[in-house]
Amino acid sequence: MRAIGLMSGTSMDGVDVALIETDGEAVFWRGPALTFPFDGATRALLAGAVEDARGVNARTDRPGRLAAAEARITDLNAQAVEALVASLRLAPSDIAVVGFHGQTVIHRPDARLTVQLGLGAALARRLGIAVVADMRAADVAAGGQGAPLVPAYHRALARGLDGPRPLAVLNVGGVSNVTYLDGEDDPVACDTGPGNALLDDFLLARAGLAYDDGGAIAARGSVDTGAVARVIADPFFAAPPPKSLDRNEFREIAKTRLGLDALSLEDGAATLTALTAASVAAIVPLLPAPPRRWIVAGGGARNATLRAMLAARLGAEVLMADEVGWSSDALEAEAFAFLAVRALKGLALTFPATTGAPRPLTGGAVFRP
Repeated sequence: MRAIGLMSGTSMDGVDVALIETDGEAVFWRGPALTFPFDGATRALLAGAVEDARGVNARTDRPGRLAAAEARITDLNAQAVEALVASLRLAPSDIAVVGFHGQTVIHRPDARLTVQLGLGAALARRLGIAVVADMRAADVAAGGQGAPLVPAYHRALARGLDGPRPLAVLNVGGVSNVTYLDGEDDPVACDTGPGNALLDDFLLARAGLAYDDGGAIAARGSVDTGAVARVIADPFFAAPPPKSLDRNEFREIAKTRLGLDALSLEDGAATLTALTAASVAAIVPLLPAPPRRWIVAGGGARNATLRAMLAARLGAEVLMADEVGWSSDALEAEAFAFLAVRALKGLALTFPATTGAPRPLTGGAVFRP
């Protein structure tokens, strides 16, 4: 089946759209992918929606700016699909399904609450293609963490990959998550801690910058190792998988324990980057065995300073996804195409060792045009 996946992650920097062919078990072809960055007004609207989401008590609540943000995110995702389909000279009938992640604005699995903004029915009508959306809700309702969702796709890709095992696939978005694969059992997965979100927010507030391009700012700074250790002492990092985080979970903790207000731009960037690396290293003792190879994807994969810090702390080979023939930028969009096909077939999206679900669970709401 030809499937398109859409991802707008917790970094809130844009929409990724990708095309694959899959039966929901194997990946036969990984096609083109496109990225559409958000403009400043959209980023501001989404940031406001995240703030307003603190008042959400039910999945259907849309206080404050949430309704406007939901309409905007749906329109931008529709534009992304339309652009990809047009660039390939395809018709809607050539695509079996679209996997629509939406925009996460609150994730509180302890309260059985997770909200991904996005109007699945409206997207299906506009595109003339079936849409699978709301893929986290069933897992959270059953008592799972609802995240990460991509391990099933990592497992499918890894089956065609030579190299040492165990293997870890690390996605560094706004939040970082890891998938542990040993080639035998179901994947083990969890969120590891802050990814790009704290660093991006710090740079935006201090210098009006969206992100640290290549890690150049952090490379000029000095890490406050004591401050990083104070944050890593938080009980979250000692908790075993599965576990997950809201984008802003560590915002106040990091600000106070890192003393960001007293740090220069460069030292703050270096210290926040080191926090991401340290949080990833903290998961290693909690995995079934130390991974022998790490494959890094997401926006953080392009941060050379972060990759160097990871290599130093992990004591294992650290590669960008592109170096093994995958896509650092499109991996999660591809994953949601894969998961949409699995949802159509009633196959499991989540597993006890990835989200803490009571059993392998399918999920997603299907909308027909």
